[in-house]
Amino acid sequence: MSADIRAAVEAVLRKYTDPHLDQDPLSAGCVRGIDVQDGQVSVQLELGYAAAQFKQGWAQMLQLAIENIEGVRSARVEVSCVIAAHKAPAQVPALANVKNVIAVASGKGGVGKSTTAANLALALAREGARVGILDADIYGPSQGIMFGIAEGTRPQVREQKWFVPLEAHGVQVMSMAFLTDDNTPVVWRGPMVSGALIQLVTQTAWNDLDYLIIDMPPGTGDIHLTLAQKVPVAGAVIVTTPQDLALLDAKKGVEMFRKVNIPVLGVVENMAVHICSNCGHAEHLFGEGGGEKLAAQFGVDLLASMPLSMAIRLQADGGKPTAIADPESQIAMLYQQIARMVGARIDTSANSAQGMPNIVIADD
Repeated sequence: MSADIRAAVEAVLRKYTDPHLDQDPLSAGCVRGIDVQDGQVSVQLELGYAAAQFKQGWAQMLQLAIENIEGVRSARVEVSCVIAAHKAPAQVPALANVKNVIAVASGKGGVGKSTTAANLALALAREGARVGILDADIYGPSQGIMFGIAEGTRPQVREQKWFVPLEAHGVQVMSMAFLTDDNTPVVWRGPMVSGALIQLVTQTAWNDLDYLIIDMPPGTGDIHLTLAQKVPVAGAVIVTTPQDLALLDAKKGVEMFRKVNIPVLGVVENMAVHICSNCGHAEHLFGEGGGEKLAAQFGVDLLASMPLSMAIRLQADGGKPTAIADPESQIAMLYQQIARMVGARIDTSANSAQGMPNIVIADD
């Protein structure tokens, strides 16, 4: 009888698809145990991505389905989240106390990349992960402002070697802006910038991170190549707008990450549609469907199409981005969905990392 019930439980589990893994729990390898005793069923599931906002509802849905099986008196489904460390190529040294590094990049500026990076970090933290964010946009750092960190705040230095990241809204934050005068522009050549980035990444005393978000500068230059060679990046998120010019540059970003064997986890399309606050009229100011076409062209996920919203801008400028300023809003829910999808894509990415190509940068 127990064997029959167990088979029926497995059959039920195969009927439900995890929307983030795009597989049922059994096929995705999430089932850690099924116990049947006297008509009482206990199922243990383990997700490889942060999903605190999702797992309770997921467990309840599966529990109700199992309780409808003939012969089942009661059921209990427990869902836990265990985030594994990314297996980097042998030639790329691991980062101390960091499991997964996620690069957030765009081909051009002005598409909302930094705002997306900040909200992604905060959404991952709300999903129960330990998160840090590194502002690698050295020429135009903005994460300090978006995280509400007061101008002039400096990180502590430990053992004359380690920067202790600042913390805001439960996220560890590090930026070149914390080490320089806000009124003095950084006037450095490419190699100096790349060196500064690697120093920030490797000499910051990150505290037991599941995910480190790196807010990349726009473009596909020296910093991006240095990151690919020196930092074990688990995947990249490409941010664009539907505008043709932005999409053209975003394609270059996708191709660049592919050439250095960094998986593209998906595309976030910002400013997809503007909803008039007075009349509710929807208008695609920057074009329509561009992010979807880009994702389809390269065989990656369109993680979300975000609206052109004044709230996103005001909340980020005010030091409390949307993911925490208005966590129950529709926009915040989209950021939570992006966070879970990104974590799930890292979990399902090929753990067998390919060897890195030898990148040669010719001198001018």
